[in-house]
Amino acid sequence: MHWIDWVIVTLPLFFVLFIGLRTRRYVTGVADFLTAGRVAGRYVVSVASGEAAMGLVSLVAIFEMYYNSGFAFQFWSGITAPIGLFMGLTGYCIYRFRESRAMTMGQFFEMRYSRKFRIFAAILQSLSGVVNYAIFPAVSARFIIYYCNFPHNFDFLGMTWSTFHVVMLLFLSIAVVIVTLGGQITVMVCDCVQGLLNYPLMAIVVVAILLRFSWFEDMAPVLLDREPGKSMLNPFDVYNLRTFNLFYVFVGIISSVFNRMAWSGTQGYNAAALDAHEQKMGQMLGTWRSAFNIMLYPLLAIGAYTIWHSARFEDKLIPIRQELTQTAMAEMAPEYAGEMVLTEAAQSSATREALLAKSPKQAKLLEGLASGKGNFAAPLLKDNDSSISDFHSLRRKGLITWEAENLSLPEVDKRIALMKSENPALHKKMMTIHNQMRVPLTLRYMLPIGITGVLCAIAIFLMISTDTTYLHSWGSIIVQDVILPIRGRAFTPKQHLTMLRLVITGVALFAFVFSSIFAQVDYILMFFAITGAIWLGGAGACIVFGLYWKRGTTAGAWTALTFGSSIATTGILLQHFWAGKIYPWLDQNNLVSRASSIFETLSGPFEPIIVWRVTPDKFPINSQEIYFLALLVSITLYVTVSLLTCRKPFNMDRLLHRGAYHTGDGHRYVKTKWAWSKILGINESYTRGDKILAWSVFCWSFVFRFGIVFVGFIVWNLISPWPKHWWANWFWIDYIYVMGLNALVTVFWFGICGTRDLIRLFRRLDARTAGNDILDDGRVEGHVSAADLALVAEVEKSQLQDDSNKQ
Repeated sequence: MHWIDWVIVTLPLFFVLFIGLRTRRYVTGVADFLTAGRVAGRYVVSVASGEAAMGLVSLVAIFEMYYNSGFAFQFWSGITAPIGLFMGLTGYCIYRFRESRAMTMGQFFEMRYSRKFRIFAAILQSLSGVVNYAIFPAVSARFIIYYCNFPHNFDFLGMTWSTFHVVMLLFLSIAVVIVTLGGQITVMVCDCVQGLLNYPLMAIVVVAILLRFSWFEDMAPVLLDREPGKSMLNPFDVYNLRTFNLFYVFVGIISSVFNRMAWSGTQGYNAAALDAHEQKMGQMLGTWRSAFNIMLYPLLAIGAYTIWHSARFEDKLIPIRQELTQTAMAEMAPEYAGEMVLTEAAQSSATREALLAKSPKQAKLLEGLASGKGNFAAPLLKDNDSSISDFHSLRRKGLITWEAENLSLPEVDKRIALMKSENPALHKKMMTIHNQMRVPLTLRYMLPIGITGVLCAIAIFLMISTDTTYLHSWGSIIVQDVILPIRGRAFTPKQHLTMLRLVITGVALFAFVFSSIFAQVDYILMFFAITGAIWLGGAGACIVFGLYWKRGTTAGAWTALTFGSSIATTGILLQHFWAGKIYPWLDQNNLVSRASSIFETLSGPFEPIIVWRVTPDKFPINSQEIYFLALLVSITLYVTVSLLTCRKPFNMDRLLHRGAYHTGDGHRYVKTKWAWSKILGINESYTRGDKILAWSVFCWSFVFRFGIVFVGFIVWNLISPWPKHWWANWFWIDYIYVMGLNALVTVFWFGICGTRDLIRLFRRLDARTAGNDILDDGRVEGHVSAADLALVAEVEKSQLQDDSNKQ
């Protein structure tokens, strides 16, 4: 990148770090570290949580999805508009969880079910979450390397360093410093400032893309040029899409209802608001917050797709293809990408004899290179049964160096074909990285100087915001819901904060190691689905029914979570061992045809949406389908077992601090008569501004997005199907004009109100006169938070006296 780009990147980054680090003085106890003292306003919660939820890894995952399956299938997610409207306006799950005053989901589970279940759930939750997060540093670091055109290795202090590991270590270290110094307060402030800065930065990139391409001459023609059943724009012509298709959308809809709040990557925000009403309003503002995201991310993917598929950009594509493939090969398979050269040290016979004694395999490889078998090392690898790790080991010992070759495209393609025939597993890993980095690298060629730096700043903001939030969340869950309940007695506040900081650092170290050794071979979103299903497969039922159904039981929760996670884990094992062990065993025992018949029979009624075919390289059921099976089974088992085991309804007023159990903080819940306004979640707590916000969300989400766009377009196309170019015209109108107007309003709205709310946050923190309640540390006794024990005892004593007086 140009020096101008680096100035654009560094100045906002230092500003964010400066503002964020100044907040560490506000951390006076555990509640501050975990929930930011519960004093955040709606705009801070909305902007910061939105920034945290959309990480750089998510951006790369979206690029993968859009590039391979287009945008048409997402039209069918419009059915979620009334569902999302209901959940947002009523504060579905969010409101009640905030009323419980639980800091983590595990604390809620102990208040609702039992301590043993809290520990079991937290182990599954942290395992699923930490493994899910552990590829974030790898994907993000590669984005930075490919986008900024960094070399894969560099020499410093007489040593050769891996750029990949240095970039991961640098940004993980920044994240760890931010989290450990100030906890959720610092995380939230940094995320909020980054979110506010991102609004104008995104606007600049959107304008640059629109000036770079013509929609009707460049973009639309290549998007329309697809085979039948795989349209990128026509939602009525997507029946042949695989992986990202209608079933993917359907599972997302079901999951949005039953796994509401289940994923705890941003759990610090679930309890950070001033009260339950502010939490609900912050969630509602999310409808308007993401307009620029909705515009920018598809446009970036479309721009890259246009360069790769438009004849007009054929000359520009050649250097992109050449650099991308050679860079991916140099990282994942250097033996196929360049020349291995012996150093002076390798010429010594004594050195070779010493190497032969320690590692005959590496010595044989070195002799092969010295004998002049050729610079191209791939056949040598095959003959000597050596692996890429042997080359890296010899390079670290200073015996060989690797020199990249400037290969022509035909030679690149030839070597890829050779790799595929000789080492299919390595080829699959390399192509996974190739496909992930295709859009990021293309963007560097696509954007001019200055705009390249703006997008890099956005990417770094997305990376840091997610790293800090996820490290805080998973580290907090391990301490609060595993270590603390097992310990059984309280830490001192200082011990508690030290433990949180140590575990958070440990999560970062695990992510660094995991990202260094794990080779991903599937789409990022599919990896998220299957690793997330370990927890999400059964957690949703425990949360939703735990918050809303007084007859839900601990036995039902145990059954749902156990079976849900077991199905997901079984799916992971089947996918992992299918190509290497399971399919060969089926083949050896002549069972392939029988297995094929079973899978085809099961998927037959749902084809072409669900297609299960037995092949040697991949398990027939994909990650999203396994996740759905786990979700369906867990919901059924929770309801069934709870109905069979419920002996006494649970005290929901005590759980939610309602009625006599109200703590005196925030809005008091009051039951009112039914009215039409209650459909929008409007109650006596709503100000005039709140009501305007609620009605604006209703008109946008239900009247326009669902009623006019979704239902209206379906009816129109059933009567008279649109020609293909109409869909291209509508995509332009919707994503540019409609979303552009939305974004233009929200960039000023959220910029002004978000800044004002951030100032109010600092004032509330400064105005606090009392320190944190030392009992407010996440401990639970007899289904009651330790901080509420005195209140509950007083209420129950009063109730006993009232009962005795009545008698």
